[in-house]
Amino acid sequence: MRSLRWRYTRLPSQVEDALSGEEDKEEEEEKEEETTPAPTPVPERPMVSQLAGASQVLGASEMSQLSLHLPPRVTGYSWSLAFCTSRDGFSLQSLYRQMEGHSGPVLLVLRDQDGQMFGAFSSSALRLSKGFYGTGETFLFSFSPQLKVFKWTGSNSFFVKGDLDSLMMGCGSGHFGLWLDGDLYRGGSHPCATFNNEVLARQEQFCINELEAWVLS
Repeated sequence: MRSLRWRYTRLPSQVEDALSGEEDKEEEEEKEEETTPAPTPVPERPMVSQLAGASQVLGASEMSQLSLHLPPRVTGYSWSLAFCTSRDGFSLQSLYRQMEGHSGPVLLVLRDQDGQMFGAFSSSALRLSKGFYGTGETFLFSFSPQLKVFKWTGSNSFFVKGDLDSLMMGCGSGHFGLWLDGDLYRGGSHPCATFNNEVLARQEQFCINELEAWVLS
């Protein structure tokens, strides 16, 4: 009688099938990575490009944060220190004189007796006026300590008004978002309809330790 011989055929296990499938998938992903172009990075808005003068109020970080909220039309403009109380004295009339010859927008920054930093962006140079002027680009801001920006609400057009005795920005119900006296010594801040802002300082009435006006051009 002839003896029977058994032939065994080795079948792939489930584990080997899974490994083989993963290897094929990795090869396909590598091919896709080779053929798919890398995404183009989204450019960020440039920071302050040129700074003519040194700020005694804001550091480079605060200025960079503020620059992101400025109107696109002023991106890349140089910042020139047109007025500062440490150099030009505490006088609103001196501020107006330093603004003469400038037509570009102005960034007004100050620090009060509590060390609080806040201010406003005006779409045009600060000047004496019989009524309110400016555009919806105007806004108020405060570092408390993180930056808060209060843009135009559209409720009214009471942006900026300059008297001999005071400078006012934003108005509503008899209150000003920001006002400064003629000596640039005292000021105040109240919620107003123009910007729907919070009180910029820690209290509604404050004393100014340092004030700067930067012209963007």
